[in-house]
Amino acid sequence: MTDRQTPGVGRLYGVGLGPGDPSLVTVRAAELIGKAEVVAYHSARHGRSIARSIAERYLTGDQVEEKLVYPITVETTDHPGGYRGALDDFYEEAAARLAAHLDAGRDVVVLAEGDPLFYGSYQHMHKRLAHRYPTEVVPGVTSVSAAAARLGQPLTEAEETLTVIPGTLPEEELTARIAAADSAVIMKLGRTFPAVRRALERAGRLDDAQYVERAFMDGERILPLAEVEGETVPYFSVAVLPSKVAPLEPLEPLDRRAGGAGAVAVIGTGPAGPLWLTPEARGALAEATDLVGYTTYLDRVPERPGQRRHASDNKVESERAEYALELARRGHKVAVVSSGDPGVFAMATAVLEVACEDAYRDVPVRIVPGMTAAHAAASRAGAPLGHDYAVVSLSDRLKPWDVVARRLRSAAEADLVLALYNPGSKSRTTQVALARDLLLEYRAPETPVVMARDVGGPTERVRIVRLGELDPALVDMRTILLIGSSQTQAVERGGGVEVVWTPRRYPEE
Repeated sequence: MTDRQTPGVGRLYGVGLGPGDPSLVTVRAAELIGKAEVVAYHSARHGRSIARSIAERYLTGDQVEEKLVYPITVETTDHPGGYRGALDDFYEEAAARLAAHLDAGRDVVVLAEGDPLFYGSYQHMHKRLAHRYPTEVVPGVTSVSAAAARLGQPLTEAEETLTVIPGTLPEEELTARIAAADSAVIMKLGRTFPAVRRALERAGRLDDAQYVERAFMDGERILPLAEVEGETVPYFSVAVLPSKVAPLEPLEPLDRRAGGAGAVAVIGTGPAGPLWLTPEARGALAEATDLVGYTTYLDRVPERPGQRRHASDNKVESERAEYALELARRGHKVAVVSSGDPGVFAMATAVLEVACEDAYRDVPVRIVPGMTAAHAAASRAGAPLGHDYAVVSLSDRLKPWDVVARRLRSAAEADLVLALYNPGSKSRTTQVALARDLLLEYRAPETPVVMARDVGGPTERVRIVRLGELDPALVDMRTILLIGSSQTQAVERGGGVEVVWTPRRYPEE
């Protein structure tokens, strides 16, 4: 709002009218419409204006009406600046018409469906005029609030977040935004509806989605989105993914559902907290009824009302997998939480091993990838994995040390960069020294080594040392080691910052 008043100059009002029912217009909006000397509103070429029809009962009949008619409504035009250029010219011309009234001392009310600054046409007038004239914006009930009211379901509760998504986004982007959302409202349907429906289906949220058309208007329609025929969808409609905290009707206990309704998603949460989650992982966590995982990794996932959490020790992977599959067989939607990527020394293999047994062959299982510890550590140091590299676990809990040593030797002979997982723990204290001494048979002592601990976490520490100086006492289970090849460079840049990178080209022999 601009409060200054210039003598002889009119005042600009952006007035929200709400979703369609004239009785939902605010008292302030009705007062301003009735007092205005000039009332402006946008319309398509046919000349009909929904905004004017909402405000009609508040008009006096002797006001100047400025009809701002869009020159185009679809992205087809011969304008030299294309669709955007044609609209920019229209907004400039419309703003000039309103400015002429304001300069003459006449107050101007610009009508806007919903709220003036929420996907509304008024905002284009506001950006061009509000810095030049005294201005007031009167909020209105948005289509988001109207849709929730008509559904009779909460949009958000507790710590849930609401995402408002324009249906005009590319389909891949729509899918990612929907998958990552707790609750969501998708605007601007119409011709975008087929892509929106596909995105909801790909994100696994189609069954949750509700469709609201012309809320609080004549011709209002409300039904599950999956039942909507695409060719019948107008622009004034929205898709709603309501709150998961309080469903409209109480659900039966999951254990009473028919078998076969559940599923397991093995989810990679990345190396640390929520910033490392992919949109797909967020979506899979949001739709789960049960979370299963190692206690430390489960603690990284925000709690949601209604979700059950089943924590266990780190050394019971098979038991954890069987428990998750059994829950799914009883109808639960289970998320097995894994750090990093679940397919890299993590829970995906453990789940699939059990899922291939006869008892669980019919339980759906999907793997949701995550950022690996190796890639996270590499990003902090520079680009040490810029050429061929090998990934080896130093743990000899599930394979003999002789196998580990043979693989290290083969990778060293091939001059591969090495990413070493599980280098040490309270019960395994010798592996780092053994690996270092073995690699020194093939690598120079000056070879760069990235020691990365708790990347992305509160105790993150990344150090760059040389292979000959690698101290096993500084390495624990939360550390990953990246050992350079003969070509890996460690270079000091500005400010004394050292970066590590491996060239993409390998020298010819």
